[in-house]
Amino acid sequence: MLFDLLKKNPTFRHGIHPPQFKEDTRDKPIRHFPFAPVMIIPLAQHIGKPSVPVVSEGQEVTRGQMLARADGFVSVPMHAPASGVIKKIGRVPSISGKMVPGIFLEPFPGSSQEVLEGKPVKVETSTPEEIINAIQNAGIVGLGGAAFPTHVKLKIPEGKHADTLIINGAECEPYLTTDHRVMLEQAPDIIQGVRYLLKATGAARAIIGIESNKPDAAENLRNHLPPDLPLSVQVVEVKYPQGAEKMLITAILGREVPSGGLPIDVHTVVVNVATTAEIGRLLPHGRGIQERVITITGPGIKKKGNYWIPIGTPLRYILEQAGAEEDIDRVFMGGPMMGTAVSSLDIPITKGTSGIVAFREEEARKKDVKIYPCIHCGACVDACPLFLNPSKLGILAKFKDYHTMASDYNLMDCFECGSCTYVCPSHIPLVQYFRISKLVLRNEKAKAPHV
Repeated sequence: MLFDLLKKNPTFRHGIHPPQFKEDTRDKPIRHFPFAPVMIIPLAQHIGKPSVPVVSEGQEVTRGQMLARADGFVSVPMHAPASGVIKKIGRVPSISGKMVPGIFLEPFPGSSQEVLEGKPVKVETSTPEEIINAIQNAGIVGLGGAAFPTHVKLKIPEGKHADTLIINGAECEPYLTTDHRVMLEQAPDIIQGVRYLLKATGAARAIIGIESNKPDAAENLRNHLPPDLPLSVQVVEVKYPQGAEKMLITAILGREVPSGGLPIDVHTVVVNVATTAEIGRLLPHGRGIQERVITITGPGIKKKGNYWIPIGTPLRYILEQAGAEEDIDRVFMGGPMMGTAVSSLDIPITKGTSGIVAFREEEARKKDVKIYPCIHCGACVDACPLFLNPSKLGILAKFKDYHTMASDYNLMDCFECGSCTYVCPSHIPLVQYFRISKLVLRNEKAKAPHV
């Protein structure tokens, strides 16, 4: 017993320990959010090709009805977040700052907003291929923030296999408690989702990884573990970015995903816990995703909490309903580490929006912080969970030597966690440099002639 108490929870090397700021919402049960007068539904809410509209302007639709079909394998459909009428199909504002293809939907004020039943997908009788197709048809993407189509991740490449399924409940991003509440309130859905995922991947076992600052979630899930399922719960150390799939694989399994590789290269598939819950919630009813759980928090919010919010709800409406402070200065979609500071409140929340964090002027970091030259202190090197050299990469980025960054210093391995920027005493926006550098290289590759 004493030995067990002295044992440390597993983790990865390096990383940082930013303040958690989760106390304002971690004990707040999930509540339903009202429907906005107009919903804005971008057709590209996921990595891959945007979906293609199958409705027309003026058409009445029912909540959960397909609005746009998937355009190929790396694409997912969009479903109506509310019963209403299609007001316009055109360009809608997005978090990137660009206008993108999308749909404006006006909900019916007096509608019960009931979601109709579809064709159930039974885990006992469905084949792995049928489950993967059902997940695509449900429009499910990674709800942890990446918004990668889940069915693509589950399609194991030929010649590879998965022996372990990891359900990612770490939620290491400061302020966010979405996954925490899902683990407390949707345990049966998570268990059912694991059944679908195990059959789809062929993995022999599943492990739910949870940071040690969520002991109630770990206990709740352990209490729900069925005896017939090869599923366990592993508590890991509180550290950022523990929730990155490569870091969680290392912490739980001791496996290291190779440079340029994917989790399947070490026989592992990682799925976010909220994504898993949606699979378990939607597939038995043959429904598509029309809402998701989002944490609304930060010093600039009066009614902090966790909410079921219809996808496509405008950010401005959300802030009005949540009681935004008058001196609000900056709003993040996602957390403050890997989320994006929005430039407009007219954009909608999407499937990948895990949180909305608002700061008042006094708490927000001033935009005119002076950037000093690198002092070669090595803090960024000690923080990087992938053992890259952010200092050297930053210098190369300054001189636009992008190809050396990629070829000699593994730029493309960086998953932009922001740990280097967080610890830099010179306030160098390293992660922003890396994002720009990778974008340049991707654009060059896209324009290169195909041989």
